Amino acid sequence: MLNVENLDSVLTDVLTLPGALATSIVDWKSGMVLASQNNGSFDIELASAGNAEVIKAKMATMKSLKNEGSIEDILITLSDQIHIIRVLKDNPDLFIYLALNSDKANLALARNKLSSSESNL
Repeated sequence: MLNVENLDSVLTDVLTLPGALATSIVDWKSGMVLASQNNGSFDIELASAGNAEVIKAKMATMKSLKNEGSIEDILITLSDQIHIIRVLKDNPDLFIYLALNSDKANLALARNKLSSSESNL
């Protein structure tokens, strides 16, 4: 069960990562952002909605392939950014999304932080 009271504190903690631009928790079925935080001008609302579509497409592909597995995370690397989409194990209709500046970010540290943050939700 999602602990709604912890959403903002979890996202605040995620934004302490080196290179963190923005983060959110999103219902991928509706595209609705439950909470978000931003370190600047990154449009987290638009990016979150777009990444809900990424999850929908991957879920549909997995269903077509009759793959019974689950998504842990999806990594998208851009020329100057890293985007991590992590589906919550205890609430697979939701994902936590993190956008990072690739020059300042540590991918292993970011993935570890998202994994540990999930237990606080």
